Amino acid sequence: MENDTATSQDGAGFKPLVSIIIPTRNGASTLSELLAVLALQTMQAAEILVVDSSSTDETVSIAKQYGACVRSIPQESFDHGGTRTDIAKQARGEYLVFFTQDAIPATRDALAQLLQPLFSMPEAAVCYGRQLPQKNAIWAAAALRAFNYPVQSAVRVFADRKHHGLKTIFVSNTFAAYRKSALAEVGYFKNGLIFGEDTCTVGRLLERGYASIYASEAKVYHSHNYTWLEEFRRSFDIGVLHTAEQWLLDTFGKPEGVGLSFVRSQLSTLWQQREFSLMADILLRSACKFAGYTLGRWHRKLPTRLIPHLSMHRGWWSGKNTGPGSCSAD
Repeated sequence: MENDTATSQDGAGFKPLVSIIIPTRNGASTLSELLAVLALQTMQAAEILVVDSSSTDETVSIAKQYGACVRSIPQESFDHGGTRTDIAKQARGEYLVFFTQDAIPATRDALAQLLQPLFSMPEAAVCYGRQLPQKNAIWAAAALRAFNYPVQSAVRVFADRKHHGLKTIFVSNTFAAYRKSALAEVGYFKNGLIFGEDTCTVGRLLERGYASIYASEAKVYHSHNYTWLEEFRRSFDIGVLHTAEQWLLDTFGKPEGVGLSFVRSQLSTLWQQREFSLMADILLRSACKFAGYTLGRWHRKLPTRLIPHLSMHRGWWSGKNTGPGSCSAD
């Protein structure tokens, strides 16, 4: 295939135009590998767009070395939703593939496997891939990936909320592809959210009758070895998001059942393996997550000066992001 076109040709000569979008910030340690692996994919994108938040390392030069179009922005202006929206609107492709700088495709056909469901299903607006734990992943990190990204692929529509609850809109912009025309219908990604711009957008897409696809055949290596404190802070931010975007819980259900199911599955596995020290670790992590999420849900009653210290996204609490608005399209 030609390297300057996004071609996946079927009998009718279908040639979709694909754009890859990668937000970066001091990502030199992983970006080079990501771009090198993308260059070897069986399907090549028409363009790779990198939006860099004032990196102080070699991120920009690495991106340019691999032929990416780079746009630099001030670090303080980065927004999980707004920044992705700005770049998405500028992209030439009808199919937009979002990566984070530390997600590495696991196979040469990862990109093709991610996009194929969108090519073949007109009702599909988004497809996200499977995240595999990195080689250095701790047990808790690997278990979380296995729980959130199972072997079996799935299709989710709005009606599935009655059975799957909040998991119906589970998605990750770490490795996800969207139909641009569908994104435009819901206003792309909401600006001003602490994070979770992907989840909010998928909720709106399903409300409009689109489907969300999980393609387990599309794989990347991506995981985080969070400490107990980091688990607390990430869960705090989830609580903040759910408080600001109460419609998510009202429409798709509460997250408590999912969390409890995950903890039970972890403890059951570890009990069978007689890994008692890991059981203690999981229990402590779960306690940190519960405490963080609960405080996040009640963050508006906490002292203002304390809140940033409880959050993983401290910078979000300064400047214009003092109060997230609704994630509805506008």
